[in-house]
Amino acid sequence: MTFHLRDHTADVAVEAEAGTLSGVFAAVADGLTAAMCDAIPAPSTGDEPVTFTVEAESREALLFDYLDQLIYERDVREVLPVDHEAAVSSPDADGGKWRVEGRARGIPLARVDAREIKAVTYSEMRLEASDDGWEAYVVFDV
Repeated sequence: MTFHLRDHTADVAVEAEAGTLSGVFAAVADGLTAAMCDAIPAPSTGDEPVTFTVEAESREALLFDYLDQLIYERDVREVLPVDHEAAVSSPDADGGKWRVEGRARGIPLARVDAREIKAVTYSEMRLEASDDGWEAYVVFDV
């Protein structure tokens, strides 16, 4: 599971690859963290667990909403989510929704020098199966 930050006009983009769909979600989230913070502190007793569930109608909408939830956690709970784990499940045969169970370690913003990422965008978003697993490309508004 890897990610790369890419320059994108006035924004920043994350390009990620992983062997699984869940892995590529977590890799994009790790890229989001890297775009917000140069150095991640070691675990501390002040860190908070960040857990949430997101559902959406499509894989792309699920990735968007998952990343948007991480930005929300930063803005509302004032923690920087790091060390991401994601468990993505597909809709059931009854027409259910895509679902992701997200987990991360939340570092209080007072402990990091974080840059603001305003929002995730659909601009140029790509989420595709590849020969080696999954690839994603997401642009963030800074």
